Amino acid sequence: MAMALMLLSGCGNKDSGLPPPYRDLAVPEKTLASAQARARGRKLFLINCAICHGTQADGHGIRIEGLDPRPPDFTSSGWRSQITPRHAFYSIRNGVRGTAMASWNTFSDEETWELVAYVLSVAQPQ
Repeated sequence: MAMALMLLSGCGNKDSGLPPPYRDLAVPEKTLASAQARARGRKLFLINCAICHGTQADGHGIRIEGLDPRPPDFTSSGWRSQITPRHAFYSIRNGVRGTAMASWNTFSDEETWELVAYVLSVAQPQ
C-alpha cells in the first residue's frame, strides 16, 4: 500500500529504500560508461562472483545447487529494469538479506563501481 501511495504521489524514486549513505551516493557515470571499467569489472566478476552467478552472469554458476532463491540472471532485461546503480553497489557491499549473497565490502569503491558497470552492461535490451 505504501509503495502504491509513493508511486501515485510521484515519489517513486527506486533508491528511496536504501539506507541514507547509499540513497544519495554519487554515481560515477563515466565509470559505468567506460569499456575499460566494464572489462576490469568482468575480471573481478569472473574471479569472485561467477562461481554462483555464472561465467555468463546468467545466474547459472557451478555453486547454485541448494541456493534458494537462486542468483539473479544479470542478462535479463527484467532484472535490469528493476535495479539502479546505487542498489547494485549497495548489494555488492552489504549482501542481500534472505539470500546467499554475502557482503563484499573488501572491494574498494572503484572496484565495486567497476563490478556495477559490468553487471549493468550485460543485460539484454528491452
